[in-house]
Amino acid sequence: MNLSRRVTIAGGAITPFIGKFHPDFIWKKHPDFGTRENPTLEQYIHEVALGACQNVGIDPALVDRGYVGNFVGELFSNQGHLGSMAAAAHEGLNYTPFTRVEGACASGGLGIAAGVDAIQAGADIVLVIGAEVQTTRNAKEGADFLARASHYETERGLDPFTFPAMFARRTKAYCDKFGVTPEALAPIVAKAYDNANRNPNAHMREVQMTAEQAGSASDKNPCFLENEELNPWLRVGDCSQVSDGGCAIILCSDKGLEKLGECQGDPVDIVACEVACGPLGQVADLTKMDVTAAAASKAYAQAGWNATDIEVAEVHDCFSITEALICEALGFCGDGEGTQLAAEGATSLNGRIPVNTGGGLMAFGHPVGATGIKQAFEIFRQMNGLCGDYQLESSPARGLCANMGGDDRTSVVTLLQKN
Repeated sequence: MNLSRRVTIAGGAITPFIGKFHPDFIWKKHPDFGTRENPTLEQYIHEVALGACQNVGIDPALVDRGYVGNFVGELFSNQGHLGSMAAAAHEGLNYTPFTRVEGACASGGLGIAAGVDAIQAGADIVLVIGAEVQTTRNAKEGADFLARASHYETERGLDPFTFPAMFARRTKAYCDKFGVTPEALAPIVAKAYDNANRNPNAHMREVQMTAEQAGSASDKNPCFLENEELNPWLRVGDCSQVSDGGCAIILCSDKGLEKLGECQGDPVDIVACEVACGPLGQVADLTKMDVTAAAASKAYAQAGWNATDIEVAEVHDCFSITEALICEALGFCGDGEGTQLAAEGATSLNGRIPVNTGGGLMAFGHPVGATGIKQAFEIFRQMNGLCGDYQLESSPARGLCANMGGDDRTSVVTLLQKN
């Protein structure tokens, strides 16, 4: 879609992403267990909604429209109707039209796409929120909830951990086709953890994992699938985190920018935001992310860019194989070369195309509905020199976000530029 009105990210807010192994996450071995509880979904929504408005110096009453990205609030938190919940964050948001947006792990990205559409339709200030709580159930029950992002009737039986098994299947197909082993993915994992160790908001900020540790099964990094054929192809370290957290951004037209107060950072333009979907449960080639490639192709065409224009990227590394496949789909390298990018250092903080500078889904964390919004806010923060210990040496001017839902069945690719 051609953008007839300029759309900018003016600012935003993010919470720490927490879960098991994060020092602030309350569980049975935490010293505060029984006396303190983890934040609720409602608390995350309200915190980032208000934080984003404060970050750009506006009264919440100036928000014209809002969107909430969330996947499974009804299952993990027994709560739907999240647009109305967002409106309760501040009296100034009372009567503001909010809509909950769902597209599995791409829910946040779809919220941004909806916000872009709203500004094209005449809105001037749009609040886009993403939040998820996933730590209220045990691992297998949670895996069953998250399996709703697959074609549940035909794919749920693959393994009790459906999505890890689906991406182990992709790893096997990729290794068979290109003559590599799962160990080739270890540099992707190690890079994610190294970046997260510099990031105070990261779920795994205090957990280290080297390429050697990531590349071999062990008690701390086991193969865990019950599907015997797929078990050797995926380890715990190859997986994204089960995280709680929230993120929100403020989108503005030029007219909306004039209403803002003091902001922490200069506005960043969204020059393209494209969505593509593929048939659920019907992946034609396990070694390609064809839906992401389609969304990227549309976004590049809209902006007049190509892959060589990208200076920083946030890609949906729900599993290590996914980062490799998405980098190929985005044109950062050729088919079968995705594992080499991290091994050669090309995607590191000082590489030619830094990818997932704060740790990605594997180590920053993956509170599903918040992920796509976090990606855009991370690019905004990198462009404004706000990333602290993981700030790129030269602040980038052009960036890309690729937010994916399910087994590459929904994809949102957003291109950003700081003038």
